[in-house]
Amino acid sequence: MFLARSFFKMSGHTPTLARLEQRAAEADQIIEYLKQQVQLLKEKAVVQTTVREEKKLMVENAKLKKDIEDLKKQLLEKERRRGVREVAVPSADSSVQCASKPSVPEPSAPAAAAAPAPAAKSPPASNNEAKKKVKAEKKGEKQEKKAAAPPQEEAKVDVSRLDLRVGRIVSAEKHPDADSLYVEQVDVGEAAPRTVVSGLVKHIPLEQMQNRMAILLCNLKPAKMRGVVSQAMVMCASSPEKVEILDPPNGAVPGDRVTFQSFPGEPDKELNPKKKVWEQVQPDLRTDNQCVATYKGAAFEVAGKGVCKAQTMTNSGIK
Repeated sequence: MFLARSFFKMSGHTPTLARLEQRAAEADQIIEYLKQQVQLLKEKAVVQTTVREEKKLMVENAKLKKDIEDLKKQLLEKERRRGVREVAVPSADSSVQCASKPSVPEPSAPAAAAAPAPAAKSPPASNNEAKKKVKAEKKGEKQEKKAAAPPQEEAKVDVSRLDLRVGRIVSAEKHPDADSLYVEQVDVGEAAPRTVVSGLVKHIPLEQMQNRMAILLCNLKPAKMRGVVSQAMVMCASSPEKVEILDPPNGAVPGDRVTFQSFPGEPDKELNPKKKVWEQVQPDLRTDNQCVATYKGAAFEVAGKGVCKAQTMTNSGIK
């Protein structure tokens, strides 16, 4: 009996379930339709926006064309006032453009023999001619300035162009890639020591390179020597058989300038290798018969402290 009643109830609900399923299917169809309509509306909105942008650009383009035409008219009007005649020139697409050409003044009628003919007025100078004139004037001013103050490269070549200073070799070690070179750290009175590479291994023992005073040429252009950049040069009395580092006078300190009484002047900030100042000065650097370092007879001198000397080498070149 119980089973019969349950079967009767389920059979009674079957039409309701069918209706619900039908309505669910209809709802899905409606949702799909609405999605399609939304997509169409989006595409239509994009198209409308594009059309509006195109119309806006067309309006702006037309305005720019009008502005250009107005500017052309103003330019032609100003040229007419300055005496420039308009000439039609055919272009490649057979359209007509306007080019400006200076008008040639018409010859005046011959004057009577008793009255002299008035001088014809020349046409006004063009913009290009005016610019050329201004450039010529500026060029003339520059040439006058150069003549008044010659550049440092054109100054006379002598030892005053060299930045020679007292220095202290703080430390020295052999170059990692060259057996004949030392790499030194040298105090020349600046905030930090300079790195200097010297070919002194064959002439001066390493222990004699430590913590010693020397004379340094400090305004050579830095040069890389076997991978290490050298920022100065140790000055030495030199011969094929022997080399000695020049000693500054007692009391000299790193940074003291070496000067020459007969050759005053300030050194170059950096010697230009193309001008070969060092190459021209070096042949006149020598020690005298008392081992004093000299240039054309004038001693290497530290003001108020004395002269620079080699230890034993007389009448030898310095480099």
